[in-house]
Amino acid sequence: MTQHKQVSVRALRISDESEWRRLWTGYLEYYEAEVPEEVYASSFARLLGDDPQNFSGMIAVVDGTPVGLMHYLFHRHGWKVENVCYLQDLYTDPSVRGTGIGRALIEAVYAKADAAGAPSVYWLTQDFNHTARKLYDKVGRQTPFIKYQRP
Repeated sequence: MTQHKQVSVRALRISDESEWRRLWTGYLEYYEAEVPEEVYASSFARLLGDDPQNFSGMIAVVDGTPVGLMHYLFHRHGWKVENVCYLQDLYTDPSVRGTGIGRALIEAVYAKADAAGAPSVYWLTQDFNHTARKLYDKVGRQTPFIKYQRP
């Protein structure tokens, strides 16, 4: 695939709701997950809000069409004075994978972290997400941590 020359990554806007829903639904379907309507509504409202405790959202646009999304959060860390950045969701339309959209979204969150003085950006992915991991191996470093959660 060829790399898109006209990709822009910008903050999510209220007018992006329908395209954001389409993209986030694709993300959830990839992970065989569903959320109720109230989660769609509350998540979108939080992404647009100005509470620093909430997630922020960005969207990648090519030729006027949203083709990817990213949700991220700054939070305290017990081993650092500065906040760190957690990239929770990253998704690109299957039709544009391998064209630099995912990299552009990650570079955008790196820039947000740098501007906020956050020394680290981290994220999780499923071990079977081989396509994304090819990119992640280029733009990040895999850590030895294993995730546990309450059953």
